[in-house]
Amino acid sequence: MYLVHPILHDRMTHSMFETLYPKLRQHEKTFFNYFRMSVKSFDDLLLLIGEDLLPRANYVPREDVVSPEQKLVITLRYLATGCYFADLHYAYRLEKSTVIDIVQKTVYVIWNKLKDIVMKEPSTEEWMEIARGFEKYTHFPNCIGAVDGKHIRIIKPLDSGSMFYNYKHFFSTVLLAACDANYCFISIDVGACGKSNDSTIFKNSTFFKKLTEKSLNIPGPKPVSEIRTTRLPHVIVEDEAFSLSEHIMRPYCGKNLTKEKRIFNYRLSRARRYIECCFGILVNKWRIFHKPLNVHIEFAENIIKACCVLHNYVRLRDGYRYEDTLFETALDGLCTTTIRPGVRSRNTRDICADNFMKEGRLPWQEKMI
Repeated sequence: MYLVHPILHDRMTHSMFETLYPKLRQHEKTFFNYFRMSVKSFDDLLLLIGEDLLPRANYVPREDVVSPEQKLVITLRYLATGCYFADLHYAYRLEKSTVIDIVQKTVYVIWNKLKDIVMKEPSTEEWMEIARGFEKYTHFPNCIGAVDGKHIRIIKPLDSGSMFYNYKHFFSTVLLAACDANYCFISIDVGACGKSNDSTIFKNSTFFKKLTEKSLNIPGPKPVSEIRTTRLPHVIVEDEAFSLSEHIMRPYCGKNLTKEKRIFNYRLSRARRYIECCFGILVNKWRIFHKPLNVHIEFAENIIKACCVLHNYVRLRDGYRYEDTLFETALDGLCTTTIRPGVRSRNTRDICADNFMKEGRLPWQEKMI
């Protein structure tokens, strides 16, 4: 019986932090593949969060204390691979319980430090810039975001009954997110039980409450083309799982739709797919999502939040790489419901649909329906 296992005694000389990490820093591409960000982004992130990862103020300094740098190394590797805590225990020569504590603390700090930097609420001008991005890349006017919700697999929380058991027959918590045309998250809401109704999840989200309270700095209505004088509101595009309202645009539902409505649905789907791609890039980069999160529910929520802000942080600083576009999403969408839209919202949608058949027409759109 050991007080400290012999393997752990060698941490200061034989752990991955002492042997592999210094060599990774000498090779930018390899470092990026290992940590999912550049050396510069890693160093700047460490400067930002390092102070919050230091031991408590009354801690007596010791040579073998785990540094903030090592804590970030361990956490990023965990998020990037989804490896077991036991694997990190052996690789970094630390007690398994210490590894868990490190990751739990670090993801919490990452979220709290980065959320107001890379996911701050847009100003009116920033919403306008988002709208210009969607019009440029998707030819959908007045679009200020794409929203969707995804089920993220988790291990059944203790004493939760069937609350987290979803319609696809697995345990999950829901990530509800909005993104821009650069595949960056504008807003996220995490923690709804997998069993919850899709419409209820959205209506209970902070984003929806601010949307209905008109406190999001969304710009006022504007014409969708130079020819039309009718001013239409800026909208967030969603699928049929969500309700149609002043700032929420969804496709036409039902069978035997007219050509005009089918064209509209195609055009809307071109904008809405950005959130699907955003989720795909997230999952491809942070492979912790490739299997159920085997941690308690609060820890799981902080992992999801940390990965979302890291997603934005890396995209804004390091751009994207070709491999980001090669993904198979490991997240499952929300179930769909039929909700009767209001008259004004239907009129807005009808005007957009008419625009897509006339001055806003794309040469190839008929071939896509």
